[in-house]
Amino acid sequence: MDKSPDTLIKNGIVVTVNRNFEIIENGEVAVKDGIIVHAGSAGSINEEAAGRIIDAEGGIVMPGLVNTHTHLPMSLFRGLADDLPLEQWLTQHIFPAESAHINPGTVRAGTLLSCAEMLLSGTTTCCDGYFFENAVAEAVEEAGIRAVLGQGVADFPTPDSPDPARSLDAAMEFVNGWKNRNGRIRPSIFCHSPYTCSAGTLRRAKKAASEAGVLFQIHAAETESEAELSGLDKDASVIKYLADLGVLDENTLAAHCIWINAVDIATLHDLRVGVSHNPESNMKLASGIAPVPALISAGVTVGLGTDGCASNNNLDIFEAMDFTAKLHKASTEDPTVMDAETVVRMATIDGARILGLDRLAGSLEAGKAADIIIINTRGPHLNPMYHPESHLVYSVQGADVSHVMVGGELLVSEGRLVNMDPQAIMSEASEIGKEIMRTD
Repeated sequence: MDKSPDTLIKNGIVVTVNRNFEIIENGEVAVKDGIIVHAGSAGSINEEAAGRIIDAEGGIVMPGLVNTHTHLPMSLFRGLADDLPLEQWLTQHIFPAESAHINPGTVRAGTLLSCAEMLLSGTTTCCDGYFFENAVAEAVEEAGIRAVLGQGVADFPTPDSPDPARSLDAAMEFVNGWKNRNGRIRPSIFCHSPYTCSAGTLRRAKKAASEAGVLFQIHAAETESEAELSGLDKDASVIKYLADLGVLDENTLAAHCIWINAVDIATLHDLRVGVSHNPESNMKLASGIAPVPALISAGVTVGLGTDGCASNNNLDIFEAMDFTAKLHKASTEDPTVMDAETVVRMATIDGARILGLDRLAGSLEAGKAADIIIINTRGPHLNPMYHPESHLVYSVQGADVSHVMVGGELLVSEGRLVNMDPQAIMSEASEIGKEIMRTD
């Protein structure tokens, strides 16, 4: 073991989220060249050899959170149109607002706002799908967060592709421009949904993603009316439709998956599709309750997402963890489902797995990237503490995050952003919001 790490995090309760979900009461994590070289009991590393020491002060040290589904620039639409069903929300408010106000400049501003919010609440990796994804990627790269970013594809004019026939070409230009860079960003292709993309578009987009070796994203089975909107029979299975098209496999991320049955669950398992669960957005839009306990029981890997700020309205994965555990206990009338360990895994290693990043992130283990967060547990709402994993799901809030590291780079220290100016970011977003309000 290298005894001279760049950074030593000491005096913490280390929640490793490794295979055995080891929790080390008096633990430490050592980092060298952006990689974890030790995560274990205190005393293995000579403090004097460390370039930097971070004292966790008895707090929880854990892997950074993974947000498996969001639309980063939509932080600009936070609270714009609430208390509406999905179709009305999209077609009467969000799509018109995007058409009028989304451009590379606003996309950059909204993305920086979202990155600031995510970092301050402990998210170190996210999966995005939107328009002008080059602008998203540049802002994400500036913020320093790890991300899978999908250029949107749809069969209707979008802010960055007025000609729908060029939509997939734009996505491939984005993928080819980013896939060989050795940074924290991985490109992806994001087909909005089965009702905004034809069968031909879905096939072509999946084929392009497969040939490029990148993740294919899609909203799937989000609403009860999705089959009809997609041109299928009312009672048809959207999952079967997508499977028959050949777009579902281990490199597909299906967001939501609410209106599915046992056969669909078996299909998702057999095809090794990753599912992103977005409980807050699903509840707010009254889209329904995804059968997550059944999915997990069947062996489907499920990660957590916030969705965009226009339908949540925040990017706090800790809050999503709390809602996930309680929602499914209530809906199944079983207090034992979605136990704390399961939910923590969803927010970390399982999220990383469905993004194809589990060998890099999602747990604190030697050889993995140093994507690490520290939770300040000195608040009244976190005392006393009997089971750290329970606190992470039921008590911790995003505001309790004190330090955030991505790839060994400290991006949040003592609850403050290191490389970003939040006041300037919020000021620009507020000015854009005033313009949106004038024209809405």
